[in-house]
Amino acid sequence: MIEDLRPNPAEIEFLTLAYNRFYNIFEEVMDDSFFEKDEWNRFSKIKEGFAIYSELLNYEPIGWAIEQMRKTRPPNEAEIGSDLFKTIRNIIIHFPFFESWDEVWFSKRIINWNKEGKSIDRFLKKCRGKETVKYRIWEEQKKKMTYLSVNFPQKYEDESKIYLKNILSEKEGVKFSFILMKNIIDTQILN
Repeated sequence: MIEDLRPNPAEIEFLTLAYNRFYNIFEEVMDDSFFEKDEWNRFSKIKEGFAIYSELLNYEPIGWAIEQMRKTRPPNEAEIGSDLFKTIRNIIIHFPFFESWDEVWFSKRIINWNKEGKSIDRFLKKCRGKETVKYRIWEEQKKKMTYLSVNFPQKYEDESKIYLKNILSEKEGVKFSFILMKNIIDTQILN
């Protein structure tokens, strides 16, 4: 049926807005001058990029791309590109107390202040103690290789403060995140 075609008119409208805004933020984040801006400005753009990407994950064909990654990409890459990035988005949106990436912290008590077992809590319980995942990213325009690590929390307890910067560094970690997000959403672009 014609109404079963993807993307439908509502999806086209949403995807156009989301992709255009994400790509604008992506270009800004990938420019080295971005990390010379004040912390609040950077953090605001980073939050916006994670929020847009998380909304795009609701588009079913992107979910199919994530599932394909689980089969064909290195271990944990699909989880990083979906669950970790959604968790980061949820932490920085639901706990808007911080003015910079490096200030963001959480604990099991804070995450579960209202109710235990929601998505952030489930992810942190699942990933607690996982080994560090090391990546390298090639920035073609700069002819530069950057090395980084995704460090899953070793502890997830009521009192233990976990800093976002210890999971992913701001500059290298955010660049990596945006590159991986872009690679995932690009799976839905024909040209």
